[in-house]
Amino acid sequence: MPLPTFSITPLGSGSSMPTADRNLSGHFINVSERFFLIDCGEGTQNQLIRFKLKFQRINHIFISHLHGDHFYGLLGLLSSMHLLGRNRELNIYGPPDLDKLLKIQGQYAQEAFNYDIVFHKLGFAGNEQVYEDRTVTITTIRLKHRIPCNGFLIREKERPRKLLAEAIVKYNIPEFERNNIKAGKDFMIESGEVISNKLITAAPEEVRSYAYCSDTAYSEEFVKQIKGVDLLYHEATFTEVHSGRAAETYHSTARQAAAIADKASAKKLLLGHFSARYKDLTPLLDEAKEVHNNSELVVEGRAYNI
Repeated sequence: MPLPTFSITPLGSGSSMPTADRNLSGHFINVSERFFLIDCGEGTQNQLIRFKLKFQRINHIFISHLHGDHFYGLLGLLSSMHLLGRNRELNIYGPPDLDKLLKIQGQYAQEAFNYDIVFHKLGFAGNEQVYEDRTVTITTIRLKHRIPCNGFLIREKERPRKLLAEAIVKYNIPEFERNNIKAGKDFMIESGEVISNKLITAAPEEVRSYAYCSDTAYSEEFVKQIKGVDLLYHEATFTEVHSGRAAETYHSTARQAAAIADKASAKKLLLGHFSARYKDLTPLLDEAKEVHNNSELVVEGRAYNI
């Protein structure tokens, strides 16, 4: 039986301002047909439409910080949701002042939505669980930027063990015992013999995880938190040639992003948030691959399945 969907579709790869071929930050995430959005730069709703993504089914939006290239598209998206008849509650998670900004914008635009918005104020200490359902948890990652900024770690919960079909038949395991066995309990047959759980179950698939780390200067502070992550998106605004500029603006080079991926033993690294100065991104990829071979340049609109 195939695993449930866990996919990430980046909607933008540029930083600061859009270019003719790069949009701004936004990641559309599908976990078991639960839909999330991380960041909402200008043009995000255009990308959602362009790539035929189910944006009306997004129920949770996470904003990393209050630089415009990460949230200027939010009010427009909220307005479009209203115009298209949304009536379900929408949860927005972000810096405390974001709530104030949205209310001021809505007030002067005389916007009144047909659905409720529940705002969740986030702190910036990192490793704070801000969302949980039966499938996943989402925790903040403390990033190092010019203003307070969060990354986000999405991790599946542990799955129950798999009850073997042949064991059900062999030991005549009743329905009411099966969930207990999947949770790790041994089984006692009619004779009183206890059958070890390991003989009647198989280990579940490993949990999957995704870390979103944009924007940040080089920081090893969160390496432990993202250890072993399946997919790491890390900003790579500059090459090492411009490392001085990276330090000034609290951004990272591609080599630094790869160093974090390597230290965290990330299975795959996606590079994004590129400065508009780079028309050819090959040097950034080459730089990263020297440190972490399984690195890629993010492609807008491509679904990365974990």
